Amino acid sequence: MSQIFDFLFGQYSESKTIDIVLEIIAVVFGFLSVWFSKQNKILVFPTGMISTMIFVYLLLKWELLGDMMINGYYFIMSVYGWYIWTRKVDETHVTPISRTSIKEKRISVLIFIATLIFVFIVYKTFDKWTDWVAYADTLTTAIFFVGMWLMARRKIENWIFWIIGDIISVPLYLYKGLTFTSFQYFGFTIIAIFGYLAWKKHLNNNLQTV
Repeated sequence: MSQIFDFLFGQYSESKTIDIVLEIIAVVFGFLSVWFSKQNKILVFPTGMISTMIFVYLLLKWELLGDMMINGYYFIMSVYGWYIWTRKVDETHVTPISRTSIKEKRISVLIFIATLIFVFIVYKTFDKWTDWVAYADTLTTAIFFVGMWLMARRKIENWIFWIIGDIISVPLYLYKGLTFTSFQYFGFTIIAIFGYLAWKKHLNNNLQTV
């Protein structure tokens, strides 16, 4: 049992208490954000912004550039998403859950490719393109960039990107020694699956009433 504990939490022995506390707080608000997203509630954005601000600080300190950029992007897209979700499409209705259009799919592809190129350049510039983690980091960054953009626009397909990215991130963060964050992404995976099902049910119910 002690070996398992050391494997999961041994890396925290050299961490500052404040950093551990901040990571736990960021994880808690991260969970709240994903949960509120599943519930289709606007609180997804303020809770997510708190989590991402903390993670930007921690990841910059730990020199995990790809992860840091993901969280910085999340913060910016949270501001955008907050606006989209509260924007009224008529006098009584705000932006509804919908499926991705052909145009949005093309934009998603462009975001994915542009992110891959951008993160690769950043890693090469800072001489961090040294092992397989950089490849995985670049891939998950691109996946999450698309997922966040689709969530901000209230598109049901955002959950598919979250699920894929979360599954990859669980072992990735465990390997990096960020156990609490790894647990967070495991929880995210489960919530994202139920989130997709909830949004799909909501979308189907709305189509039936039209």
